[in-house]
Amino acid sequence: MLIPYRPVLAGAVLLAATLAHAKTLVYAGSLIDGRADTLRKAVTITVDGDRITGLADGYTVSVAGDTVIDLKAATVMPGLMDMHVHLTSEQSGQAGYAERFYLNPADVALRSTVYAKRTLLAGFTTVRDCGASDKLNLALRDAIAKGWVDGPRIYAAGSVGTTGSHVGDGTNGLNTQLQEVLAPTNTAVGNGPDQLRAIVRQRYKDGADFIKVSSTGGVLSLAKSGQAPLYTEEELAAVVSTAKDYGLRVASHAHGDEGMQRAIRAGVWSIEHGTFMSDETIALMKAKGTWYVATISAGRFVAEKSKLDGYFPTIVRPKAAAIGPLIQATFARAYTAGVKIAFGTDQGVAPHGDNAKEFIYMVEAGMPPMKAIQAATLNAAQLLEMEKELGTVEPGKFADLVAVPGDPLADISLMTKVSFVMKAGKIYRQ
Repeated sequence: MLIPYRPVLAGAVLLAATLAHAKTLVYAGSLIDGRADTLRKAVTITVDGDRITGLADGYTVSVAGDTVIDLKAATVMPGLMDMHVHLTSEQSGQAGYAERFYLNPADVALRSTVYAKRTLLAGFTTVRDCGASDKLNLALRDAIAKGWVDGPRIYAAGSVGTTGSHVGDGTNGLNTQLQEVLAPTNTAVGNGPDQLRAIVRQRYKDGADFIKVSSTGGVLSLAKSGQAPLYTEEELAAVVSTAKDYGLRVASHAHGDEGMQRAIRAGVWSIEHGTFMSDETIALMKAKGTWYVATISAGRFVAEKSKLDGYFPTIVRPKAAAIGPLIQATFARAYTAGVKIAFGTDQGVAPHGDNAKEFIYMVEAGMPPMKAIQAATLNAAQLLEMEKELGTVEPGKFADLVAVPGDPLADISLMTKVSFVMKAGKIYRQ
């Protein structure tokens, strides 16, 4: 039996087909693509689903069903990437040290969703979360990936520590009774290559994206030295080789030069902070291809707060005063020498959402604005080994786009005024 032609049905099918192939056209007045050293004017970026599918000079005429986003007065660039954050906390002076005694993990997890959204709305669509208690950074990563909460794409660290280390040993500074009670539960702490290998394997089992160690002391932990080496080179080599077996890279917090050199020789992927980096260490990093994530924001923040009586515990204040002011100068030396640099802030020390201030500090230290932006786009994607998916505005990449009003190459402070945010094709700020 012949089925009669039904114009209404045919029209509905045609409309459905049109809408199924509807695209988003982003009209960029200026485009920083993350790869080129110059910007392009008047570009149309085509987005289909969660991917960029095309770039064209001029403003492509839309067809029925297309969505047009007019950013002709703005500069569009890849989603920004911060390679050192802690989304589950934010420094609040001595009160912050006390809260771990009365906040439950669920409280910390719920609060972290606020920090995550604040970070995303500031234009940071991807971050590397460099450690959290109770594996909360892993849970937050998964909650965002499932669409339960809004936030940046997270690559989450699994922490590995030694006794008394800045990373991993949260019992520093507690009274003896508490240390004894908590010691059996401190599963991130080991000593000697064999114990440390076992912890790395557990972090793999937990689902960590990379391993975080502290090859030297830190500023904010309740311990005297911020520079002392905290691992032997054999211990670091065991961590790195075991991580490699499982396809994981190792990031090393480090302020002191000796601990840095041990970590670099052992094969860590990145040095975080790097405050007392010597010329010898710079040469070693270049020879090994080690990444540097400077976190000037954290240095500036703790240096300022160290001037306030009572803000930091007594044991922390002199470290903050001595270490904080040096990071920016170290960054300048490392950049001039040609060390590979990726953008990172250590937000959670300074407030979440203020990440883009790091651009201002990088430019103050002598890095050209375009290079600073590339450090937070292409370079960061290379550090993550995700440059095929992230870091540039090119067909096939995830549709992570941000925009700022005006020209950030002329005024880098505009990076703190993000007016548009898209992550994987979804608009979060417009």
